[in-house]
Amino acid sequence: MDLPACSSIALCRRFMGNNIQFEQRFHYTSSSPPISSTRKAIIKEPVEEKQESLDSLLSRLVKGEDQEKLKATGLACNSEVYSIHCVSNRPVQVDTRAMTVTIASNQSIRETVIRPYARQEDEVLLERVTPVKILQGNTTLPVCQYNHEIPAVIFSSSGFVGNVFHEINEILIPLFITTRLFKSRVAFILEDYNPSFLRKYGKALSGLTSYEIINPSANQSVHCFPGAVVGLKFHGHLALNSSDIPGGLSMFEFRKFLRESMNLKYSHVSQIKTPTVMLLSRRSTRRILNEDELVAMMEELGFRVVVVARAKVISNLNLFASLINSCSVFVGAHGAGLTNELFLPDGAVMVQVDLIGLEWAAATYYGNPARAMGVHYLRYKIEPEESSLLKVFGRRTIHTSQTPEHFLSRQARKCTLMDKMQESILRGLGRQWLRQ
Repeated sequence: MDLPACSSIALCRRFMGNNIQFEQRFHYTSSSPPISSTRKAIIKEPVEEKQESLDSLLSRLVKGEDQEKLKATGLACNSEVYSIHCVSNRPVQVDTRAMTVTIASNQSIRETVIRPYARQEDEVLLERVTPVKILQGNTTLPVCQYNHEIPAVIFSSSGFVGNVFHEINEILIPLFITTRLFKSRVAFILEDYNPSFLRKYGKALSGLTSYEIINPSANQSVHCFPGAVVGLKFHGHLALNSSDIPGGLSMFEFRKFLRESMNLKYSHVSQIKTPTVMLLSRRSTRRILNEDELVAMMEELGFRVVVVARAKVISNLNLFASLINSCSVFVGAHGAGLTNELFLPDGAVMVQVDLIGLEWAAATYYGNPARAMGVHYLRYKIEPEESSLLKVFGRRTIHTSQTPEHFLSRQARKCTLMDKMQESILRGLGRQWLRQ
């Protein structure tokens, strides 16, 4: 089948109202940007050299026996508790009409089905994620409608989209871990395409790919690639394990990537001339009842105080990231909003109001990650006397400690309901404590 008429270098085609542009020349061994579609000449590079380089990149996404399997069969899948990703270093046909990835070989047909999202332990959540079927073997290949000389990465934007913690924890960080080694020379196929996710994280995504993202539901066709990754690597909650990332990338590199892609001004807190505190205010649950008193105290200590309610400012990630990047201190009650600690400059302080019964979650999701970011972490532990729960439930009913097992159990649901009613009075958040 002939390719649609277009430039000799770049393919441009409009599918059902969604414009897609792909460079058809890709230099893995060059640090230069993709060749412009306005150029007439095409510089050919040896196929062997290009393929060897692509093989090397893809093989770095698997380890040990999986590397040997990838070399021998052209496909290897790494399955862990929270995530699964499959890597192919052979030509693949991706049929976006049925989300099928086909890999030719002389073997009998093998089928692998995965749901490409980093919450593999949550079976209920995975029902929202469209499955991808990988077929490898001696089978009839679909005809290529679009040929690309860059690898594809297939992942989903389903899950808890709309919650900043889950968006960054389960999509953006795993995407960085998986694709940073391609230096933006990779095509993203985004299942369960969510326009709001693209609007919110467009700047960050453009820092990982130089190509327009493919929406399978709008662009139903067969795309052919020299290799592919289905699913994303996941290292833990707001975590990057440098020993398991090609190039040894860490949380420091991820934060630097965010600053650069989102044009954030400050890399270190010493660059901020006026000490500024951001207080994340809540209007319904987990409220700080003496918020005005707390703000006055901070101002007396010489801080400029920015109070942000959970509204349009927070939902506008580009605006909020820039705002929090200009702050020396970030204060808030336990919750998804604390994920924005990622945008603080190095050396800044994050203060988490630690809710009753959620000590494990507070440390796991925000406290420990903050330390890995180069951010100073302070914990303000709520006492029963500072909580409205004391009047509602009584002292004997309140859980003041919690294990991971407790947090994930049925009892945790009760604790969560209590948390939604909790209103804290920060009597202990005094002058001496703030001066730290």
